[in-house]
Amino acid sequence: MSLLNLGIVAHVDAGKTSLTERLLYEAGAVTRPGSVDAGTTRTDSMELERRRGITIRAAVTSIRLGDLTVNLLDTPGHPDFIAEVERSLAVLDAAVLVVSSVEGVQPQTVAIWRALRRIGVPTLFFLNKVDRRGADVDRVVTQLRERLGVRPVVLTRVTGPGTRDARVRPVALDAEPVVEAVAEVDDAVAARWLTGEPPRIRDLRRAIRRAVRRVELTPVACGSAITGAGVPQLRHLLADLLPRCDERDGPPAGTVFAVDRDDRGRRAWLRLWSGRLRVRDRVQLAEGRPRTITEIAVSEPDGVLVRPSASAGQIVAIRGVPARIGQHVGDPPRRDLYRFPPATRQALVEPVEPGQRLALFAGLAQLADEDPLVDLRLDEQQGEAVIRLHGEVQKEVIAALLEDRYGVPVRFSGTLTACIERVVGAGAAEERIKERGNPYLAGIGLRVEAAPVGHGVEFRPGVEPGRLPPAFVAATEEGVRAALRHGRHGWPVTDCLVTMTSSQYWPRQSRPHQKFDKSVSSVAADFRNLAPVVVTAALRRAGTRVCQPVERFDVNLPRETLDAVTALLGRAGAVVRDTTATGGYLEVSGTLPSSRVPQVVDALPDLTGGEAVLSTHFDHYAPVTGESPAMRRRGPDPGDREEWFRAVPR
Repeated sequence: MSLLNLGIVAHVDAGKTSLTERLLYEAGAVTRPGSVDAGTTRTDSMELERRRGITIRAAVTSIRLGDLTVNLLDTPGHPDFIAEVERSLAVLDAAVLVVSSVEGVQPQTVAIWRALRRIGVPTLFFLNKVDRRGADVDRVVTQLRERLGVRPVVLTRVTGPGTRDARVRPVALDAEPVVEAVAEVDDAVAARWLTGEPPRIRDLRRAIRRAVRRVELTPVACGSAITGAGVPQLRHLLADLLPRCDERDGPPAGTVFAVDRDDRGRRAWLRLWSGRLRVRDRVQLAEGRPRTITEIAVSEPDGVLVRPSASAGQIVAIRGVPARIGQHVGDPPRRDLYRFPPATRQALVEPVEPGQRLALFAGLAQLADEDPLVDLRLDEQQGEAVIRLHGEVQKEVIAALLEDRYGVPVRFSGTLTACIERVVGAGAAEERIKERGNPYLAGIGLRVEAAPVGHGVEFRPGVEPGRLPPAFVAATEEGVRAALRHGRHGWPVTDCLVTMTSSQYWPRQSRPHQKFDKSVSSVAADFRNLAPVVVTAALRRAGTRVCQPVERFDVNLPRETLDAVTALLGRAGAVVRDTTATGGYLEVSGTLPSSRVPQVVDALPDLTGGEAVLSTHFDHYAPVTGESPAMRRRGPDPGDREEWFRAVPR
C-alpha cells in the first residue's frame, strides 16, 4: 500500500482546518465535515482550539484515496506557533499550502513558504474561499509569482468566483498555459513545444511530477473548503502529482516531531523513515541508554490504532521511550531545519490560589517537556516561574492548558522584552571557611571571564578534580549556573567561562563514638549555597553589559508607500539594510529591536492599506544604548553577603 505524509499549512484563518475536514468527509472518514466555528473539528482536540477557532498543536489523521493512504498533518497557522509547523514539515513527503483567494498572500504564508523551500518539501497551493465576496484567483496567482517567487502551474479554473455558486473545473494537462509552465523547467517538453509538436499527456504528467519533486514547479488548485467546490479535483492532484514516501528497508530510522499526553500518559510521535519498529524493541535516543518500546499506535484511516509493529513511512505514537522533540531513532534523513531563535518576551507566572504553587510547577514542567520552545525557568527556592514567550497567544494557550489539564488557574505579570547580560571583562573572587562570616563548611575560588558570542555558560573545575570530591564540584557548578540566571541587572548571564581556582572542605568525620556529624563535615549543599556568593562577586569585578534582542525584518509593500513605511521604521529604531524590487512591489529588509516590533505591526496596515506583508525573526542581541533596563530581583541577593547568609542558612 502506498503512503503519503501530507501537511496542511496556512496563515491563520485561511481555511486549512476546514480543508482537512472536507478531505476527511470526501474520503468517507466522517459523516459530515466538522466546523471550526462550532468547535466540532476532528483535528482540533484541545478545548482552547475549539473555543478560539485556531489550531495550536499539530494533529494527525488519515484517509484513503484509492490505493493511497494519506496521513494528514493539520498544523497551526498563528505566527506564535511557527515552531510547531516547522517540526511537522520535517517529516512530510509533501504539503498543501492554503491561501485565501480573498486576502491573498499574508505574513505567515511567507514564513511557511520559506520554511518549505528551505527544507525542500514539494508543495501544492490551494486557493481557498473562491465562494467569498472579493475572491480573485488571478490576483493571488500573481502574488504567488511576485511575492513568493513561485513558478505556478494552474491546474483548475473557477467560474462564478465570489458567489456561493462558484464552480471549479480541471485544466487539461495539454492546455497551452500548462505546457508553457512545464516547458520552462523541462527541456524535453520545451523542445517538442518549440517545434510545434504537441507534448503527450503522459510526458507532461511525468515532467510535472519530476518538477514538483525537485521543487521547481508548484501546482495551483482553487476551490472552497466550505462548499466542497474544487476538492474532488484537489484529491485527484494529490494522488496523481505529489511524491509518495519511499518505503526503505534497513535498520529502523525515525524522527520525533511531537510529544503529547492522553488519559494513559505520555507518548512520542515519530515519522518512521526506514525499517520496522516492534513492541519490546529497544531503541536509543541521543546519549541515553536504550529503552524498551511498550506500545506502538499507528495513524490509520480508522483512527490511531495499537499495532504490534510499524513499517517505513508510517506516522506512529510510541510509549515507554522518553523521547524529546527533534531526537532521532537510528540515522534518518537530516533535513535543513530552522534553528529556533530564543524567545524575545518573558512573563512571571503565578497561581491564582497560592496553595497550588507546586501543582503549577509540575504542570509547567510537563508543558516544557512537550514543547521545547516553552522556555521555563523555575526557582523553587523563591517559588517563582518565569516563561520566555514567542507571542501573546502563547501566553493564553499556556494559561488554558494549566487550567484545563491541571486545574490551576494562573495570572501573568506584565510581559517584558527578554534581555540578556554578557560579561565584558574578567574578575575573580574567593570565600574561605570560617572567614568573613562564611557560615558554610566550604571554601571556593572562582574566575569569570568573557567568552565568544554564542558560547553560552561553560564551567571548568580547574585544578580541583582529585582534590575535591566530585559531588562537591557538581554542587558548585549547580550553584554557579543558578546564580547566573540573574546578572548585575537581573537578566540571565551568558557567553562566559567560569573556572574554579581553589577550594576547601572539611572531610567526612564524626565525634567520638558517634555516627556521621554534619556539623563538622562539609556537604554538597555548602558548595551549592556558597557558589552564588562567589560568582556574583567575581561577576561584579568582571562587569556585564545588558543586550536586547534584535529582529531581522522583511516587509513587502507597494512602491507608493515606501516613504511612509521608511519613516515608521526610522522612528522605531530600525536599520534598513536593503531595498529591492519584486514584481510590482518593493522588498525592504533590515534589523529592528524586538521591543519595537509590535509598534510597527500595529501601524503598517493603516499606512499601506493592508497591502504590506511583514515577517520577522530573531537575528542577534545588541548592547542597549543609554540606561540599561533592569529586571527586579525577587528573594535574597547573593551580591549582599550578609543578607544571603541570613536567608540561606546552613
